[in-house]
Amino acid sequence: MTRLSVAEELESGADRIADMSRADLQIILRRAALMLRNITGVPLEPATEDALNSIAAEMEIGKSDLIRIVLREWLETNAYLPVRVIDEESETDGSA
Repeated sequence: MTRLSVAEELESGADRIADMSRADLQIILRRAALMLRNITGVPLEPATEDALNSIAAEMEIGKSDLIRIVLREWLETNAYLPVRVIDEESETDGSA
């Protein structure tokens, strides 16, 4: 369940609160609480945090984007995910 779907479910519940059962309301609120609780991410050691911030600034991307890229590449390299195939015969303008 994504944050967007939880937000939509909360808004829908707020619009029809009189028609909603207590059990349904509890489910929606527990999902929202779980989503909020898990938003903080993974605590990192200060040296790791500094390195990620420096690399992200150098690449001009957000730290979360950098973590996503690094994690995906690690998973591909170690055969946990299939490697994306790049068509070398396709024409590009040189940008990713």
